[in-house]
Amino acid sequence: MSEWTLFEVFVRSKHGLNHKHVGSVHAADTTMAIENARELYTRRSEGVSLWVVPSALITASSPDEKDPLFDPSDDKVYRHASFYELPADVGHM
Repeated sequence: MSEWTLFEVFVRSKHGLNHKHVGSVHAADTTMAIENARELYTRRSEGVSLWVVPSALITASSPDEKDPLFDPSDDKVYRHASFYELPADVGHM
């Protein structure tokens, strides 16, 4: 098992539209990862879809970069809906 790959598991619930991270599993390959994830995280029929992703393939932003990466876009007026003019026949009900 020490040679098995670590996979991150994402489940989409019956009532949800998004997959949510629920945990991790070790497996020899993707097929085994799906089976292990199903057994571990959807035993009570909680999900309708599973994603497994090798942990080594996930790239994350650095906490040190949070200010420039998530800087508010208030200074970018083109991102505000008020920047655009709607044609006369659009938007009226």
